[in-house]
Amino acid sequence: MPREVRERQMMDAAVLTFGRRGYQAASMDEIAELAGVSKPLVYLYLHSKEELFTACIRRESEALLRVVAGAVEGDGPAEERLWAGVLAFFTHTAGHPDAWAVLSRQARAQGEPFATEAERMRDRIIAYVAELVAAAAQEPCDAEGIAQALVGAAESLANWANGRAGVSPERAAKTLMGLVWRGLADLAPDLSKTLSTP
Repeated sequence: MPREVRERQMMDAAVLTFGRRGYQAASMDEIAELAGVSKPLVYLYLHSKEELFTACIRRESEALLRVVAGAVEGDGPAEERLWAGVLAFFTHTAGHPDAWAVLSRQARAQGEPFATEAERMRDRIIAYVAELVAAAAQEPCDAEGIAQALVGAAESLANWANGRAGVSPERAAKTLMGLVWRGLADLAPDLSKTLSTP
């Protein structure tokens, strides 16, 4: 089996294990067994539990960033791109709950250097959102502050939504945007049209 395929299997097993059991409780034996490989092979490829966890954070951060960046790129109105980015975020976190648990809870709970890895992802998402808020606004605003609030609320709502059956990504996105749209609507009147579209 090619190295990249076997390494992906180990990473997938590690994300699932770290996401469900937490960093401290996860064992390399359990990860190796779930991946269908020997424990020495996990160490050969990924060296240590700390390096494996860091690699998981980086991989899942990049995956989430690609999804959000892909949703917001283009030439459409900024408010529509913001909506698309929010929806993409919730769709991805709902579809990858173990990865989201690693990024949103496990990485931060373990302190350094893991928290810094997760924070880099968060900073990049905030930059995307701030740019869209500034572009959508028809008057000067604190785009970075709004972006910080929006991303913080999105993270909290994703944690809530992933723990409850029947909360779709669309519902989570509309809940978040419904919460903030009144304030943004003064800056971007067309936002109300975006939110009223199913």
